Amino acid sequence: MAEIAERFQLTIGTCCHAGDGNTHPVVVFDGQDPEQTARARESFDAIMALGLELGGTITGEHGVGVLKKDWLARELGPLGLELQRRVKQAFDPLGLLNPGKVL
Repeated sequence: MAEIAERFQLTIGTCCHAGDGNTHPVVVFDGQDPEQTARARESFDAIMALGLELGGTITGEHGVGVLKKDWLARELGPLGLELQRRVKQAFDPLGLLNPGKVL
């Protein structure tokens, strides 16, 4: 995280669950500054890539969300993503829960 923060010239705070290695990085940036916002997005992508390279996952107990949407496909692949869609369809056949999001 320190290397990524330095590379993108941002502050990235990280807390974690030491028992399972689950980290919660927080990229600090000025959302009114387009250049800083772009660097923040790039740093986030670097963090996600690092997690996968180390054999981890892009998510833990908090789910995927909109920001990690593209990363879910990279982690699970087409077959894994289709399985997720089928599970969602089984439990939410009318598409009422979290419409228009990841699946």
